[in-house]
Amino acid sequence: MEHHLSEQELLRRQTLQTLRENGIEPYPAAAFNVTHFSTDIKSNFTDEAKDQWTEVSLAGRMMSRRIMGKAAFAELQDSAGRIQIYINREEICPGEDKTIYNDLFKKWCDLGDFIGIKGYVFRTQVGEISVHVREFFFLSKSLKPLPFPKTDEQGNVFDAFTDPELRYRQRYVDLVVNPQVKDIFIKRTKLFNAMREYFNQFGYMEVETPVLQSIPGGATARPFMTHHNALDIPLYLRIANELYLKRLIVGGFDGVYEFSKNFRNEGMDRTHNPEFTGMEIYVAYKDYNWMMEFTEKCLEHCALAVNGTTEATFGAHQINFKAPYPRITMRQSILDFTGFDIDEKSEDELRSACKNMGIEVDNSMGKGKLIDAIFGDKCEGNYIQPTFIIDYPKEMSPLTKVHRENPAYTERFELMICGKEVANAYSELNDPIDQRERFEEQLKLQERGDDEAMFIDQDFLRALEYGMPPTSGLGIGMDRLCMFLTNQASIQEVLFFPQMKPEKQG
Repeated sequence: MEHHLSEQELLRRQTLQTLRENGIEPYPAAAFNVTHFSTDIKSNFTDEAKDQWTEVSLAGRMMSRRIMGKAAFAELQDSAGRIQIYINREEICPGEDKTIYNDLFKKWCDLGDFIGIKGYVFRTQVGEISVHVREFFFLSKSLKPLPFPKTDEQGNVFDAFTDPELRYRQRYVDLVVNPQVKDIFIKRTKLFNAMREYFNQFGYMEVETPVLQSIPGGATARPFMTHHNALDIPLYLRIANELYLKRLIVGGFDGVYEFSKNFRNEGMDRTHNPEFTGMEIYVAYKDYNWMMEFTEKCLEHCALAVNGTTEATFGAHQINFKAPYPRITMRQSILDFTGFDIDEKSEDELRSACKNMGIEVDNSMGKGKLIDAIFGDKCEGNYIQPTFIIDYPKEMSPLTKVHRENPAYTERFELMICGKEVANAYSELNDPIDQRERFEEQLKLQERGDDEAMFIDQDFLRALEYGMPPTSGLGIGMDRLCMFLTNQASIQEVLFFPQMKPEKQG
């Protein structure tokens, strides 16, 4: 569709043809052997040991170019960073037609092209560590110009690639022209690696469970629905992996965990994406008290691995992940911020209290959702430093063991950071008769119009009837945790490819 191409794109396609006509394949099939990276060279090169840098081979994009007669300087960007390269036509085209050199750098080589170079490292007269090129290779022609920002003499930047819509749609461009974006995702990988390392040292096993499920369980959320053609049955994308991991505890594993892609057919905002990564871990013979200590030590370990310190900046806040974290009951939290005591209140009393506080409610909401609405509206946003909110009302926690001291509550905690829930954990309910009754209560909520209420999973109940040992489970929202450790106010910034509306065609 040539009529859609810009003048720059048309010129680059013409250059592509010219390269081939001159015997240069712009997309060569052969591999290129990279021996060094830009930042390694700049960090380790010394004039005293320059004899150790006589043969280096690098590859990456050409990001700038300065022609100076028979010589040229350019900037090469590889996966690690950038380095200056120096090219002299007498060396790369000895005894040949020098017009090929001139055409190569003045006409045929565009910013953004992938090139390979071989040469030696030296320091320029102004002290910049550079690579003197002896051999030059075309590796891939860029047919679209990169949106390079421009800087004036005063240091003002113009035309930077900063529009979020474009950045998220074209993350591949964002990563090239905004190097700081890559750092976020390097830290994200460090976070996942650190958490795995922490779990593995205890001998807990990483497992995989189904994404396609006949019954979406393990959380209260609206699922995505699909259809299996061969079986001719409806299936759901998982909203959580909890019930499958508990089946493995029934099967005899002492500790299992999974980093899982979960899907919830709900709203999108700065802290919610319909596809997100959760981590869930279940450990036999433990309770929520043990899990709180385990969680805070794990997050301290992760913060150190990601940032080299337990402190992290998030907006205007300094967050300290050093254990231990404060523990406050759900009842006390609501009492602290509203003066209202949820203890032994009926559904009508809770609904009336919500209305008096200006909280929007409807008749489909049972006691659990009403209490959750009060906490979410009046309390949650006040917890900036990591804080455990513990002992949730029974109606809010259909998969949780009843509190050993007060049967109106459960042994559950959520970890709040920067006013948002980051982790959710229980002493897991392992009484199959109690669990069946709790599922039936959820079914009644469905009948009242609550489309987030849980389904009854008969196979999970059957598994519990075979016996599940006392167990504690923990779920962590990895994307949200990554936001707080990398100082990103939007979840889209920590996802390579966040969900977006399709682009308009034509």
